[in-house]
Amino acid sequence: MFVSLNWLKQYVNIDNSTPEELAERITRSGIEVEGIERIAPESTNVVVGYVESCEQHPNADKLNLCQINVGTETYQIICGAPNIAQGQKIAAALPGARLPGGMKIKKAKLRGVESHGMVCSLQELGIDEKFVPKEFAEGIFVFPEDAEVGTPVAELLNLDDVILELGLTPNRADAMSMLGVAYEVAAILNKEVNLPEEAYPTSNSKAADFVQVKVEDNELNPYYGAYVIENVKIAPSPLWMRNYLMAAGIRPINNVVDITNYVLLVYGQPLHAFDYDKVATKEIVVRTANEGETMQTLDDQERTLTGDELVITNGKEPIALAGVMGGANSEVTNQTTTVLLEAAYFDSRAIRRSSKHHNLRSEASSRYEKGIDPNRVKKAGAYAARLLAEYAGGAVAEGVVEFDELDRQEKKVELDTASVNARLGTTISDDEIASILTRLQFGFEQDNSQFAVSIPTRRGDISLFEDMLEEIARIYGYDNIPYTLPEGEAFAGKLTTKQYLKRQLKQYLQGAGLMETITYSLTSKARTEMLVSPEVKEQSVHAVALKMPMSEEHSHLRISLLPELVDTLSYNVARKQDNLGYFEFGRIFLSEEEQTTEQPTETARLAGAITGTWTEQPWQQEKKPVDFYVVKGIVEGIFAQLDLEPVFQQAQVDGYHPGRTATVSHNGRAVGVVGQLHPTVQKAYDLKETYVFDLDVAYLIDQYKEEPSFRTVPRHPSVTRDIALVVDEAAHAGDIQRTIKEAGGELVQQVQIFDVYQGEHMEAGKKSIAYTVLYQDPTRTLTDEEVEASYNSIMEAVKAAHGAELRS
Repeated sequence: MFVSLNWLKQYVNIDNSTPEELAERITRSGIEVEGIERIAPESTNVVVGYVESCEQHPNADKLNLCQINVGTETYQIICGAPNIAQGQKIAAALPGARLPGGMKIKKAKLRGVESHGMVCSLQELGIDEKFVPKEFAEGIFVFPEDAEVGTPVAELLNLDDVILELGLTPNRADAMSMLGVAYEVAAILNKEVNLPEEAYPTSNSKAADFVQVKVEDNELNPYYGAYVIENVKIAPSPLWMRNYLMAAGIRPINNVVDITNYVLLVYGQPLHAFDYDKVATKEIVVRTANEGETMQTLDDQERTLTGDELVITNGKEPIALAGVMGGANSEVTNQTTTVLLEAAYFDSRAIRRSSKHHNLRSEASSRYEKGIDPNRVKKAGAYAARLLAEYAGGAVAEGVVEFDELDRQEKKVELDTASVNARLGTTISDDEIASILTRLQFGFEQDNSQFAVSIPTRRGDISLFEDMLEEIARIYGYDNIPYTLPEGEAFAGKLTTKQYLKRQLKQYLQGAGLMETITYSLTSKARTEMLVSPEVKEQSVHAVALKMPMSEEHSHLRISLLPELVDTLSYNVARKQDNLGYFEFGRIFLSEEEQTTEQPTETARLAGAITGTWTEQPWQQEKKPVDFYVVKGIVEGIFAQLDLEPVFQQAQVDGYHPGRTATVSHNGRAVGVVGQLHPTVQKAYDLKETYVFDLDVAYLIDQYKEEPSFRTVPRHPSVTRDIALVVDEAAHAGDIQRTIKEAGGELVQQVQIFDVYQGEHMEAGKKSIAYTVLYQDPTRTLTDEEVEASYNSIMEAVKAAHGAELRS
């Protein structure tokens, strides 16, 4: 919501507060001010001038030589604008003037003729081109005849205005209008709200003689009011109104359309103007559309309607898509003389369906969707009728033809001072609460510390005690609520063990060179069957399908993080980012049935995907691409962060490379998978070699033992022994490694593989695996006998368990 401070001053006295001070106070009261922007940079010495004469430049076909009266004297100014003419009132920048962008106006000669200034367009005065009226888009701006010559243009064009951009949450639909913001600011500053005058003169005609209103569904449309205004003259709207519309981000069109937009912004109540003669009947019928029915909207698009959309018809055919956009067959044009003005209350769900189905978002639909004030509908219609009479020369027919079953009853909320203070930790008095309610302009009845509050219909977000508690707290001032330090062993702000471990794992993965991503929890049906970890697939679970999905691409809850993670990888690789590594903490959703009303089981997972070059040293001309062992090492590091020991087992998993994939387990329980994507999957995503991992991080964190431990820094030397073992080709190096560590006893601190050999001088079907065994005792120096005894135990164990022989 864009709020013009000059416009806001019409409804509430904002004192001498600077825009920055007011923005700070609004933000502190609960509505964030996201930006403060001037309408245009400051310009000086630019005034209204009258074009006394306009002749062609003697030496240039496209230039005009003008004599411009600015009140005190007449200046000769050369202008190239195509629309300049004698008798106009224009913006004249005089010698010495400064325009936005730092341009300084000086006397100059153009094609041998002196020019003492410049005639300015709105763009040259700093107004954004998208808000400039079409008739002035290619030339200078022409002031109305009543503009006083010599007046600085900044005031007339609202160039000194400041715009506050409010970041509204969906519950604060009341602040989507100038009056709503005025009530908010009035409560903050403890001021009164000045409401517009809504009474209007009527003609001898009666609206009921022009039209009848019929509503077929009173739940979707509980109120419809029709005003009739005759003898309308289509023209530009008054300058002040155009200024305010441009400040709010709306381009002026003509007086009738501008008045409906202006009232929309004042009251938050959408209106629509029909050309009465084009309606062609004396009947307005509001109904749901027929399935497959078509209509052409104001944007010249042919729309096919569904059976649950609300339309305004003339009894025969649609003339508007209710609350969203009017029809081209009833559009107000320069030939319009009689206007049928609609002021209606439509159900927010019906408007949301229509807006979403046609992908049409408008100022009107956004307000209907969030909810409008039922007590402002008729007021907005009356105010618009008043403005049409005043600025379009219209004669308003007597009466309003209406269908009215609208509930305008105010909600009641009861509260007491003790409960308020108990929740807020304050000592607010009865009188202070009464004062706050008065500032909010909420009606109430007080019985000592008991309050029965009547909630104005403009505040549809308030219905509970907790809602009123928030209102009291924010007007009282969040900064005034006392704070206390936490007491006891458990206090706010401390990370739980799970939070701490999650943070540690994130830091580790970021340190390893991976970037965190957050992908959608919703995915397509096809992707729910891709890259599912084996231990998840064994549970015979289904991906839960949404009953009303946003699209086919987001129709199911995911059961694996990897498909969306790999898709993110593919998206960035397609944009020339070749070396990428991502990880994600997220949840998967498991259910025994695809269609279920039960809450699916949520499980936390940790997944990663890496492709391209892992490390590169340009100076040494070394480059290492990602491979299986890089990703396996990252997974081992994750386990090390949790002080756990992983077990890798070669496996074949759907979607993975059959020779470069392993399942991961801990204490005999499968917890994930690591490996390369299958070449067909890589091709489908336009990826080169890509490696991934997927872990049940919820289980792993639960296995973490939160026990302080200390390991003495060794003061005595270590001893290493290298062992090269000949084993069957099918033997797993990891299994042998675990056997060595177990057989070596407490003296063995580390076992590392440093070589695997097959080929010449090696028996067919055999391979040699070499290990380095590190022996150490932190309290003493080991003897050769101790190391030899451990070494012999290791050799006996590997021979018995794996048939290993010492390589000669």
